[in-house]
Amino acid sequence: MDFRVLLPILLCVSGCATSPLPPVDANKAWIDFATPAPGGKVLMAERLDGRRVADGRFFQVAPGSHELEVRFDFEVYSGGGLGMQAEPQERLCYLIVRYDHFEAGQRYRLEARSLAFSPSARLYNAKREIVAEDRQANCL
Repeated sequence: MDFRVLLPILLCVSGCATSPLPPVDANKAWIDFATPAPGGKVLMAERLDGRRVADGRFFQVAPGSHELEVRFDFEVYSGGGLGMQAEPQERLCYLIVRYDHFEAGQRYRLEARSLAFSPSARLYNAKREIVAEDRQANCL
């Protein structure tokens, strides 16, 4: 293949690569995401205190009280008729977690999981203690 044709394609693809995460601000709390259970496909930040966020890969918040809204996409597997496995169904939900005691310099982990069609989220501190759970789930 001609290099002059390949070069623009390579430049375009490399420009689409995910940008690195910003540096952690020691004056803020950092919230990572995880979907430990099978079926979880996407867990992304949507809103912080009612305002849309620019980067859905994490939250970085000032100390104090905050309301976190995340988008959780997952698959639900159900059995088909006559012992046949049906195709998984996609489910899209928005979960809201409120926590009043975020601390500067601390790292938290927000995990989302589903039990059949019911999603849930838990916020853990650095000691792996549950500090908050979702209080609202809106699914489409």
